[in-house]
Amino acid sequence: MRREKPRPERADPLPGAAADPSGLLDLLGVAAVLLEADGKIDMWSPQAEELFGYTRGEAVGQYAAPLLLHPEHQDAAVTLFADVMETGRRWAGAFPVRHKDGSTRMVEFRNVRLTDSLGDHYALGLAVDRVALRQMERKLALSNRLVSQAPIGLAVMDTELRYLAVNPALAAMHGVPEADHVGRGFREILSGPDFERAETVMRRVLETGTPVVEEQVVGRTAADREQDHAWAVSVYRLEDHRGRVLGIANVVVDVTDRYRAARKADQAQRRLRMIADGSARIGTTLEVERTARELADVLVPGLADMVSVDLLDSVLQTGRTALGDGPALFRVVAVKTAYPTDAGRAMVPPGRLTTYHADHPASHCIRSRRPLLITHLGGGDHSRIAADSEAAALFARAGVHTDMTVPLIAREKIIGVMGLARARNPLPFDEDDLTLACELASSAALSIDNAVLHQHIRSAVETLQRSLLPQPPPRRPGLEIAVRYRPAQARDEVGGDWYDVIPLDGDRTALAVGDVMGSGIQAATTMGRLRTATATLADLDLDPARILTHLDKITRELDPYIATCVYAVYDPHRARLHVASAGHLPPALVRTGEQPRLLDLPTGTPLGVGGVPFESTTVELKPGDRLVLYTDGLVETRDDPIDERLEALLRLLAPSDQSTEETCDRLLRLLRHPADHDDVALLIACAQPLAPA
Repeated sequence: MRREKPRPERADPLPGAAADPSGLLDLLGVAAVLLEADGKIDMWSPQAEELFGYTRGEAVGQYAAPLLLHPEHQDAAVTLFADVMETGRRWAGAFPVRHKDGSTRMVEFRNVRLTDSLGDHYALGLAVDRVALRQMERKLALSNRLVSQAPIGLAVMDTELRYLAVNPALAAMHGVPEADHVGRGFREILSGPDFERAETVMRRVLETGTPVVEEQVVGRTAADREQDHAWAVSVYRLEDHRGRVLGIANVVVDVTDRYRAARKADQAQRRLRMIADGSARIGTTLEVERTARELADVLVPGLADMVSVDLLDSVLQTGRTALGDGPALFRVVAVKTAYPTDAGRAMVPPGRLTTYHADHPASHCIRSRRPLLITHLGGGDHSRIAADSEAAALFARAGVHTDMTVPLIAREKIIGVMGLARARNPLPFDEDDLTLACELASSAALSIDNAVLHQHIRSAVETLQRSLLPQPPPRRPGLEIAVRYRPAQARDEVGGDWYDVIPLDGDRTALAVGDVMGSGIQAATTMGRLRTATATLADLDLDPARILTHLDKITRELDPYIATCVYAVYDPHRARLHVASAGHLPPALVRTGEQPRLLDLPTGTPLGVGGVPFESTTVELKPGDRLVLYTDGLVETRDDPIDERLEALLRLLAPSDQSTEETCDRLLRLLRHPADHDDVALLIACAQPLAPA
C-alpha cells in the first residue's frame, strides 16, 4: 500500500514580489508535470493544462503514458521513464503527444529524477510545444546575429546610463572594446563636450518615455580623434510587460558621409551667397577706401575673424605698379575684426604707410602674384604674419591660428593684397576658403582699380576745371562780386559748370554762369571752349540775346554736348542790367526792403538745340541790390521738387545783411549736401555806388 506523502501547499507571494513574473519560461509557456515512481501524475501546472488540454482534475492521479501518448508510443515512453528512474540520468527529446482534442503535437521534453527527504523518487517533466520552441530559437538566433553582425551600433543601458551591452559596430565607432563598455557610464566612454546634448536627450527619454528618432550627434571619439564624425542616434525606453522601466536602447547609425556631403553643399551655398553678396555690396561707389571697406564687410565674419586690405602706394599715387628692388610700400586702406581683440592692435591701422619683411605673406604675394595659405600657425609662426615682434605677440595672445593672403590683381597688374586670419573660429582655412577668397578678391580688385582710376581722372579733370575758371574775379566798377565753384563728390566725375566775369568798355561788366551737360574731361573741355567763346563774343559789344545765339551755333558744332547759360551785362552808369537765358534756372534778385524773387525771364532753349530765338530783358539794379546766378547743382536734389528748392533758396537770401562772400558760403552749406552728385557754380554780384571820377 502506497504511503501518502504530505503535499506542499501553495505559498503566498512574498511581500513586494511580483504576482505575475515574467521571463523566457513564461514566453515559451513551459509546462511542469510531477510523476510518481510508477508513472502516475502527482502534480500538474497551469501551463500543462494549456499545452495538453487536460485540467488538473482530469490529469492528477492518472498514468501519464495512457493519458498523453498514442498506444504505439507508450512502450517506448515507459522504457525511457524506467531508465530515468533507475539510473537518475536526464533525458531530453521530442515526443508526439496526444492532445485532449485528439490532435497530435510534437512536444520537447526535459525529464529529471527527483528524490525527496524520505528517499522516494519522482520524475519531473518539463515540456514545451516544439513549434513554439523552434520559433523562439530562431528569434534568439536571429536577434543574436542582428546584434553581432549589424553594421549599425546597438546598445542597452540601465537607468543610470551605464552600458549593459553593446554590439561590435558601436564598439568600433567608439574606439572602445565591447567588454570595456559594460558597467561604465555613457560620459565615461564619450567624455567630450560634443556629447553633452546626447546625454540630455537620453535622460529625457528615460523620464518621459517619448522616443527620439535620428537625433544628429557630431563629435570625435577614440576611433578618430582628428576629424569630426556624425551619427544619427535613436533612443527608446525599455520596459517590462508591467511598465517597469529597465533602461534605454540606443540605435546608432554612422552618417558621416552624409554629414560631410551636406557640409560641402552648405559651404558651396555659402560661397555662392558670399559671392552674390560681394557683387551687390562691393563697388557701390568710386571711392577707394569705401570700396576696400565694403570688401572687408563681406569677408568678416562670414569667412574670416579679421581682414586687412593693403594697396601699393605707387598705384594710389600714379595708378601704376612700381616695384623697385627694395620692399614694397603699402598703404593700408581697410581693417576690420569680427569682435574686439588684441589682434586688432597688431594690425597696421588704415591710412598708414608700411613695408613688410621679406618673409611676410604680403611680400610673398607681391613677388609671386599667387595666394599663400597657412593652415596652422605654430608657436613661433606668428612672427611670419606680423609686422614686428610686438604684433606677433599680440597675434599669439589673440589665438590667431590660421592665415591666408590673397593678391589683388586687376587688368593683369597687381595693386595690393588682402590678408585674412581666424582666431575665435576654430576651423583652419582650407582650399575651399582660399578659392572663395580669391574669387572675391578678383572681383573687388577690379572695383578698387576702377576707383583708383576714377580718382586720378577726377583729380585731372578738377585741375583742368579750376584752371579754366577766372582766378579770382576782378574788382569791377559799381560791383562787389563773390564766386564759388564746388566739384561733384567722389562718387561722380567733375562736370562742366562754369562762371565768368568779363570787363567791358565804359565800366560795364559781363556776368555769365553756365552748365555743360555731362561730366568728365570732355565736359570740362567743352566748358572751357564755351567760356573762351563767351569772352571773345563779349568784346563785340553785342546784346545778351545775340551772344547766346552765337554760343548756340558754336555748341551745335560741339555735338553731342548741350549747355545752359545765363548771360548778363551791367552798366553801373545807367544802373541797368541786360540779361538773357538759354534754358537755365532763373537768377534771383535781392533788393533792400523787399522779399527776394526770381527774375521772370524768357527761359529759352539750351545751347546746342537751335531753332529758337533768345530774348533779352532789362532790369534796374540800384546800389545794394544783389543778383544771384547759380547752376542746378546748388538747388536740385533727387527727392525734392525743384519749386520747393527754389523757395528754399529765396528764404536763405532774405537776410541781406551778410556780405556776398558770407552769403556764398551760407548757400553752399545749407543747400548743398556733401555727397551731392553735381557740380555747383555760384556768382553773387552786389551793385555799389560808383566812386567819384
